[in-house]
Amino acid sequence: MLTIDPKEIPTAKLHAYLLNAVAPRPIAFASTIDHKGKVNLSPFSFFNVYSSNPPIMIFSANRRVRDNTTKHTLKNILQTKEVVINIVDHSIVYQASLSSTEYPKGVNEFVKSGLTMCKSELVRPYRVAESPVQFECKVNEIIALGDQGGAGNLIIAEVLKIHIRSEVLDENHAIDPLKIDLVARMGGDWYTRSREGMFEVPKPLRSIGIGVDQIPEFIRNSSILTGNDLGRLANVEQIPTKQEVEDYVAQHMKVRELLSGDDRSQVHQRAKALIEENKVVEAWKLLLAK
Repeated sequence: MLTIDPKEIPTAKLHAYLLNAVAPRPIAFASTIDHKGKVNLSPFSFFNVYSSNPPIMIFSANRRVRDNTTKHTLKNILQTKEVVINIVDHSIVYQASLSSTEYPKGVNEFVKSGLTMCKSELVRPYRVAESPVQFECKVNEIIALGDQGGAGNLIIAEVLKIHIRSEVLDENHAIDPLKIDLVARMGGDWYTRSREGMFEVPKPLRSIGIGVDQIPEFIRNSSILTGNDLGRLANVEQIPTKQEVEDYVAQHMKVRELLSGDDRSQVHQRAKALIEENKVVEAWKLLLAK
């Protein structure tokens, strides 16, 4: 048996042990706004519900282990004391992951992730329209657990209003666990889908994804590609060049045959399959080919 004294190992290694052992963890997809009206959207997996009366949820915006900085979410909440906690289902998991990219302050992660801003009724932060359940919350208290990298900041949020998409309800207006299709965080790149099991989502923190807003409109408006597909396409650092696309087409006869037809939906179907095979760059080249 491996026995560890938390004080005797690096914080990053301790962090990995904690996240891999305490899992699966639900995801608080937190929408905030600063005093100037700039919005922010970011997922947090140190999260759960702790009380029903009053309805209280708590998530932690930890200080970054590598440099002891804090996220825009925490800074915004300190200013406004409001947050919307959006629940993440499988249909938006790649877009939620993309939103955790460390874009500069002022960049709208709704736009970058391709998600829809929906006006809240009682608080200023926007809701994620695609989220199956959205909680408008006031922040009652913020508890700092330390001042070093890895230290948590417990955000104690009281639910003021709940919005539930009708698609996830059963005939008795209860949430159907199969319909809601929730996902949760494991360690590393791993997630788990409640009704199917584990899958990987590459961490966007390794690069700055271009964002869904930079995907050409004819791809973005595809009737074949889902929000998750667009989220994966948007997680590349740069779009393949015209020369790279031409070389790709020249090297693949089956691609040339596919492109020779008039039905672009077949191209998008093949691109979708490539994305599902984790061949995102190849999917890009196919979609950009004329």
